[in-house]
Amino acid sequence: FMGWGKLLSSLCNEKNTPPPPPPSLSLFSKTRNDETYTHVSRFTKKAEEIKAVTLTSAIETVEKLEVKLAEFAKKHRKEIQHDPAFRKKFLEMCAPLGVDPLSSEKGFWGKMLGIGEFYYELAVKVAEVCLASKSRNGGIISVSEVKHILTKRGTKFQFAHVAVDSQQKGCQYSEEDIITSIKKLSILGSGFRTIEVGTSVMIVSVPTELDHDHMEIMKIAQDSDSGSELGCVTVKDVCDDTKWNKERAKRALDLLLSKGMAWLDVHEGMESYWFPR
Repeated sequence: FMGWGKLLSSLCNEKNTPPPPPPSLSLFSKTRNDETYTHVSRFTKKAEEIKAVTLTSAIETVEKLEVKLAEFAKKHRKEIQHDPAFRKKFLEMCAPLGVDPLSSEKGFWGKMLGIGEFYYELAVKVAEVCLASKSRNGGIISVSEVKHILTKRGTKFQFAHVAVDSQQKGCQYSEEDIITSIKKLSILGSGFRTIEVGTSVMIVSVPTELDHDHMEIMKIAQDSDSGSELGCVTVKDVCDDTKWNKERAKRALDLLLSKGMAWLDVHEGMESYWFPR
């Protein structure tokens, strides 16, 4: 047997090939792979168990929070209905839990609070103001102006005033309520949406997409010292403020002008563009 081993070794050396590994080494490698696979399977199974427990725990926590939220809503029903600031905070509490008190008028939240119906009615009134003023402002109007118009009209809703107090019969809704109502309109694909222009929030009721250039021009108009309810800019104003070339500024202004969102005034050869603000 020893002679056969020497012969095999000499033959391998002659062909410059390594001798085959001992049977015990192959067996050791296979055993090690089996053990690794077993450990991986155990870790995977344990990870799935932890994941299942975590998910179950999270669901239970959310369900408990929803119960607490319902109890809070019952306790503070009047505040939610009559106080715009309190209502805003309540809706912010609902959002992380995926609870939408505005989604249904007939469901639990609709019956208990009725705020879904309130926002639908407010959305209709806001849409009326936007459409009525479209010929004047081209379909873009500030939230503050909409609120001013509704307040001036004395518009009232189901719980937007406190009837027992004659001093508080005015409309009790905020600009934030108007923004929320616009979100309900946008879900319906109506073309209504809000945009931020400088420090103002504007309601857009036309399908025209406004890019960065248009927004920047309206912001400059917002900041202009025109001494009027309208903001005013010239091509030179835009170029000086943004460092754009004249062609870029004129292109953006012409689109806003063509959509009725701006008005052109020519005085002694000077073109001035006026915007709502």
